[in-house]
Amino acid sequence: MTLPSLRHRSPLTPARLTLTLAVLTGVLLTAVLLALAVGSVSIPLPRVIAGLTGIGEASESERTIILAIRLPRVLLGILVGAGLSVAGAMLQAILRNPLAEPYILGISSGGTMGTILVAAIAGSSGMLFGPAASFAGSALVMVLVYGLAHRRGRLDPYTLLLAGVMVGAFFNAAVLLTFALFNQELRNAFLWLMGNLSTAQMETLLIAGPLTIVGVLIGALDVRRFNLVATGEETAAQLGVNVGALRKRTYLLASLITGAVVSVSGVIGFVGLIIPHVCRLVFGPDHRVLLPSSFLLGGTFLVLADTLARTIIAPAEVPVGAVTAALGAPVFVYLLRKR
Repeated sequence: MTLPSLRHRSPLTPARLTLTLAVLTGVLLTAVLLALAVGSVSIPLPRVIAGLTGIGEASESERTIILAIRLPRVLLGILVGAGLSVAGAMLQAILRNPLAEPYILGISSGGTMGTILVAAIAGSSGMLFGPAASFAGSALVMVLVYGLAHRRGRLDPYTLLLAGVMVGAFFNAAVLLTFALFNQELRNAFLWLMGNLSTAQMETLLIAGPLTIVGVLIGALDVRRFNLVATGEETAAQLGVNVGALRKRTYLLASLITGAVVSVSGVIGFVGLIIPHVCRLVFGPDHRVLLPSSFLLGGTFLVLADTLARTIIAPAEVPVGAVTAALGAPVFVYLLRKR
């Protein structure tokens, strides 16, 4: 179960990279405009642009819907989708396993547990500490999974996946027990557990956004090292890569990104599995293009998934995590069978 090799691939040129990112940015902007226009109240595209820019005709109610309700949700979708996709791409790179991603490895469940504990103990006053607690929970799970997957001093990728599923199931059970003990309102709790962007506000973006962006930017500094690891750990070590340090740094960054987004969106699975795999198929395994394309396509994917989730049975809505799971589970099975 390995990732595609960099060998026999055409070299990545600056022009190719620029064109790829420009196209993906255009696709993301198109998805944003679609998400702002579509909903229980449809708004024509010219009025959406007028509401965003202040140029043109848009009623006060339309401006309120666009700027106060839909725009924060769309921006949160971009942040969460991009963060989970990059975290998945980094984990797949360092583990050389296309099935690795925050949800399957249990990192998302650990982040959820940290956020729930803070909310249960401190109430709404603990909101500011949510990302820190979520990061601590994600990091704890990563340490547990990493420790369980080591056999005779070596990391077993198959055991790693099984350990992630096991630890994730344990923390999911712990979350449900916490809800029961602290008598949380169950409907909202389960919606949050399945992934939900309906509580998006600019304040949540200001809390989780900087942590996610910092984690992504630091991870982007290692793209060449990820390419070397893809050729084999021994080869990478001979070429000067400290594989052990890179692995620990990647785990820490993946936990930071996952913890930050989970603290404001709940558990949204399979984004980190689907998007890096699609980008790898379309753009190749070179992480210089794989990471930024995963960032842009991940944001686009979750914005579209959330648009579907809130319109498919409007005026009610489906948790966006249910949509991503419905799309991601078949991809997981396909990869498990093929790779």
